[in-house]
Amino acid sequence: MNAKAYSSKTFAALGVRNFRLYFFGQLISVSGTWMQSVALGWLVLQTTGSSLDLGLVVALQFVPMLVAGPYGGLVADRRQKRQILYVTQSMSGVLALVLGLLVTMHHVSMPTLYLMAGLLGLVNLFDNPARQSFVQEMVGPELIANAVSLNSVLMNAGRLIGPGIAAGFIAVFGSAVCFYANAGSYLAVLGALVLMRGKDFLPMRTVSREKGQVRLGLRYVSSQPMLREILIGVAVIGLFAYNFTVTLPLLARTTFHARSAADYGLLMAAMGLGAIIGGLATAYRARPTPRLLAGLTLGFGVMLTLVGVMPTLTWAELLLIPTGALSIAFVSTANSFLQTNSTQEMRGRVMSLYAVAFLGTTPIGAPLVGLVINYTNPRVGVLLGAVVTLIMGGFLVRTATRRRAPVTELSAAYR
Repeated sequence: MNAKAYSSKTFAALGVRNFRLYFFGQLISVSGTWMQSVALGWLVLQTTGSSLDLGLVVALQFVPMLVAGPYGGLVADRRQKRQILYVTQSMSGVLALVLGLLVTMHHVSMPTLYLMAGLLGLVNLFDNPARQSFVQEMVGPELIANAVSLNSVLMNAGRLIGPGIAAGFIAVFGSAVCFYANAGSYLAVLGALVLMRGKDFLPMRTVSREKGQVRLGLRYVSSQPMLREILIGVAVIGLFAYNFTVTLPLLARTTFHARSAADYGLLMAAMGLGAIIGGLATAYRARPTPRLLAGLTLGFGVMLTLVGVMPTLTWAELLLIPTGALSIAFVSTANSFLQTNSTQEMRGRVMSLYAVAFLGTTPIGAPLVGLVINYTNPRVGVLLGAVVTLIMGGFLVRTATRRRAPVTELSAAYR
């Protein structure tokens, strides 16, 4: 296949005007979010130097998702996703602004950071399932896998851009500027939402308010073996392996004796570069399959193992590129499979369970990994995630060979 045909297939969803607006608005916003993530992690380490405190701040951003994730998905199923995003993106910008002001006025303390992290998590409870299920309204079922992968690319392009800028800003201006930049970046998303054409959205069914709808969503997933088992795999790997906001700053500071945020920023940027590569490769492959997901899981586990034993910061940075590629290919493939194999009425709830599995496990995983590192070292924290990922890779291989994907209205669209 020539380069033009490859490009056309890989970036197919960007041909849709509404998604194109969303994509570039999110690219700016996500870069700001990663700037804030680096600044917040470094701020905690400067304040207390404790891996446990860092783990708790990361965890509190996901406690609402863990506790009430399915309810956030139910709200997405009941209401127009675009309207939800107007509210959640605005609130995220306000919270980023408040964080910047707190740093500027020297009112930062661990209780304050815990509170702000919890409020960010509350907003994300409703924002995440709405954003996940909003993608199909823009592009339709034929392009959903491509759009989800491109969405992952933009999330990790932000990871590539944001940490590098954050490291420079922290060194020259201090942490507060990163929070102000993130607050301003949400204007790009709000502008994109305003500019979208309502008539171009794919009509999507919503559900009426009734009792027992959260339980109905749980029963639906439990009745679909492939959906259920993939969610289990994502949950376990999310719990132990996807704690990079805890492991990477500690790896930089403790294991490799980094003295500035720049070294941590480079680790995050290396992983972000790999994630862009992985996202583009996944976008080119139109259809997610359980076998592909199992292979990506095993590859991700192998790369995590190598990162955990690297002797120098430079080697760790190099190995984080393929690690980032496989990590994002794994989550993109799982995300696409769940969306293309669930019904419209259940999609918000299914994607909220995906968010619980992938993000909602962080309140348990981040402090747990932080505690493990506190009593051992950062390498052990990384290797713990690697071993668990390899075990789950074996589980998904067994699942993929034993069962076939469920046939739904969306999976049928690929036939």
